[in-house]
Amino acid sequence: MSVLRQNRATKNWVIVAGERSRRPDDFKMVETAEPLPAHDPLCPFCTGNESQTPPEIMALRKPGSPSNGPGWQLRVVPNKFPALQPAGDLERREKYDFFREMDGLGAHEVIIESPAHNETVGTMSYAKVEQIILTYRDRYLHLEKDSRFQLVTIFRNNGLRAGTSLAHPHSQLIATPIVPARTRHLLEEAMRYYDDRGSCVFCDMIQEELRAKKRIVLETADFVAFQPFASRVPFETWILPQKHDASFGNISVAKAKKCARVLRRILGSLHRLLGNLDYNYVICTVPFKDADENYYHWHIEILPRLTTPAGFELGSGIYITVAFPEETARYLVRAIEDGGREG
Repeated sequence: MSVLRQNRATKNWVIVAGERSRRPDDFKMVETAEPLPAHDPLCPFCTGNESQTPPEIMALRKPGSPSNGPGWQLRVVPNKFPALQPAGDLERREKYDFFREMDGLGAHEVIIESPAHNETVGTMSYAKVEQIILTYRDRYLHLEKDSRFQLVTIFRNNGLRAGTSLAHPHSQLIATPIVPARTRHLLEEAMRYYDDRGSCVFCDMIQEELRAKKRIVLETADFVAFQPFASRVPFETWILPQKHDASFGNISVAKAKKCARVLRRILGSLHRLLGNLDYNYVICTVPFKDADENYYHWHIEILPRLTTPAGFELGSGIYITVAFPEETARYLVRAIEDGGREG
């Protein structure tokens, strides 16, 4: 029987169509193309093609290797086709006293995560994933100093169904001079909950998930990962710090490394369970000015692209998912246990 469930943090509803429930093999990605090579001479992100990207902003390199040349382990470059650019001003203009616009001011960077063309976060070593999360932290803190920007969104698109155009392992960040409406909605809902209850909705969610023990997939001293009660898609997984913190920018180097290990274990286990799946992940955090607030709790949301939103989802905003998170969490826990602590 289908049920409607609500996420207390977002107030969004989902429909869980239980009679359509499936096993992991039903979601496994069908490999229709040849395996990717370790190096693609036509890929602008591969070693030897550094001239095909804008000059690097930063890089982790072998000692003595030249900038914008081979010898790197990770590079950060401006997006060649940026959504936003650092030029412009903050003036908002209105046409006919109604239509509003402003310059496309911001920053759009690409984190090229590895020289190897055929890697993904789920198959990388723990050390490499630590480099990625620490780079996110470094770039976040750098962009936070620019008073023109209000928010940095860090995200990864893996696979065509997730919106990526290049197979080479990379993630992105975009700094915006405004707070998007969806982010503002999430903040406002969290604030309402805090005003009503006197506690953070995410902290309460962690406590209730740990108490229920039905959707927890991984718990450490510093982080907890679970599949939300009102998951939008099969195998949706959230990673949250156990201790309250509103901003990703507050994370220490030590905690960033621990976060990386949790992320790697989750994505590695999803990869073993479902194949080289398409997915998005995003770091959900507050605007810079709210870094020390009590009502919000930064976290990572992992959204596998195993199903496609259709007309009802787009028209209503209510997702229909074909698997209960209690079931998919059990499958993922087994995959994590089978994987042990490799890396």
